[in-house]
Amino acid sequence: MQKEKGGMQKNQTVTAEITDVGVNGEGIGKVNGYTLFIKDTVIGDQVEAKIIKAKKNYGYAKLTKILRPSPDRVSPRCNFARQCGGCQIQEMSYEKQLEFKAGKVRGNLERIGGFAPQLLDRIMEPAVGMEHPFGYRNKAQFPFGTDKEGRPVTGFYAGRTHSIIANTDCALGVEQNREILEIILKYMEENNIPSYDEKTGTGIIRHALIRYGFATKEIMVCLVINAEKLPRADRLIKKLCVLDGMTSISVSPNTEQTNVIMGRTYQVLWGQGYITDYIGDVKYQISPLSFYQVNPVQTEKLYSLALEYADLKGGETVWDLYCGIGTISLFLAQKAGKVYGVEIVPQAIEDARQNARINGIENAEFFVGKAEEVLPEYYRRSEWGHGDDKLADAHADVIVVDPPRKGCDSAVLETIVKMAPERVVYVSCDSATLARDLRMLCENGYELERVRVVDQFPMTVHVEVVCLLSKLKTYKHIDVELEMDELDLTAAESKATYAEIKQYVLDKTGLKVSQLYIARVKRKHGLIERINFNLGEKEPKVPQVPPEKEQAIENALRYFKMI
Repeated sequence: MQKEKGGMQKNQTVTAEITDVGVNGEGIGKVNGYTLFIKDTVIGDQVEAKIIKAKKNYGYAKLTKILRPSPDRVSPRCNFARQCGGCQIQEMSYEKQLEFKAGKVRGNLERIGGFAPQLLDRIMEPAVGMEHPFGYRNKAQFPFGTDKEGRPVTGFYAGRTHSIIANTDCALGVEQNREILEIILKYMEENNIPSYDEKTGTGIIRHALIRYGFATKEIMVCLVINAEKLPRADRLIKKLCVLDGMTSISVSPNTEQTNVIMGRTYQVLWGQGYITDYIGDVKYQISPLSFYQVNPVQTEKLYSLALEYADLKGGETVWDLYCGIGTISLFLAQKAGKVYGVEIVPQAIEDARQNARINGIENAEFFVGKAEEVLPEYYRRSEWGHGDDKLADAHADVIVVDPPRKGCDSAVLETIVKMAPERVVYVSCDSATLARDLRMLCENGYELERVRVVDQFPMTVHVEVVCLLSKLKTYKHIDVELEMDELDLTAAESKATYAEIKQYVLDKTGLKVSQLYIARVKRKHGLIERINFNLGEKEPKVPQVPPEKEQAIENALRYFKMI
């Protein structure tokens, strides 16, 4: 068998010390400088592993033996922890999990954001963990399938597969899930209701969605079905409706061959179409299609931190971008003068408005649309002062963003910089895109003041972060006399935004260029000169700009008379 260029070959057995954890929870070790990703290992383990895939500089190996367990290795609570793709780091002690997650965030802030280690030493606050890091999920979606004996089963998919591991008692879910799932399975067997088959597109029961209100104890069950109606539904309803807390039973038809779980609509079979729950003092109505944070205990801590960072006194105007069903917006509205929420999903905005109504909150207003379109349009109207526009005279004292994993669109960041709110509170579920966005804001007039990790998802590699940025203030000035003919007013007035540069390059060359590429070319020409002491002395590791893109960006800068 030929060796790969890195000196390792498939099926080779090696010994490795695990020193880090990858983005998917696999342990990382090195053998003679060669990096191996080894699933089911913990930082500090010394292991024997068999290489299953070898590339030039890295490979993947299967754990065969733990030679010396890490002091941070613990026995998993769930018997299926290694097979299931849900809990990637359940065999790591919870204290070590928090340390790992804080380190992951810090590493991205240093490497991608370019923030100085000394600054992070000062502004990063202790991670917010859970006292009881199991049974925290208020929502679970269980796929259904058929075992070798032809009986219906439910559980979770094995990691990176669509093979169902039969398990009705997930350690991260609430204890009520088990009884509900067993009732559904018994109903299916007794009434010959088949599970959905992905390969053939036949069968009825696809998934069961279960939601639980931690504060109200209300329960929702929604079956996703490959049909318009559920056969013999009355028999299932009779068994489920007597359970303590049962509030809503529904079906969501989904007859498409797709990986999307829920259908586009749902039909109430019994009870009402939603359950209610509280985060702090704010009440929320949650339907089968609503987005709602899955860990209410940590969500209250996260939103309380966002409220603390916003430092509202009572008269401020706040914008909440990517607001979902208004969870953060309504939290902020308790102390703000006015809150505007923006969300692209129409149903979420309807839920947000309803949640405002049931709480008697009148100082929150919600808009449907992309944040990268709504906010710039609002800024344009307010800047030009359209007298008949209710937003024309508004402004932003605080802007809160809670974007998806891809982070904020560049148009959003550019508009934030133009609007110049005193504070920006950034809630993130991906610290890599967070670091990228923070760098852009800190290169344009903001400083990073506080960072805190909140563990929303114990036993997994995922983590939330909340950050506070404040507008840089200049306390000193110098007087300089300039003659008017010394000023190049054309250049001064023609600074283009990143979005305008991107569009110019695309229109002229067909090339797509990133914000980081533009920033690098601007820095080369001395267009980003302001020193920000949030950032370290070293340049972040940004890929070199390809020559054809560098030339296209320079042509755009010339067009806009910036160089």
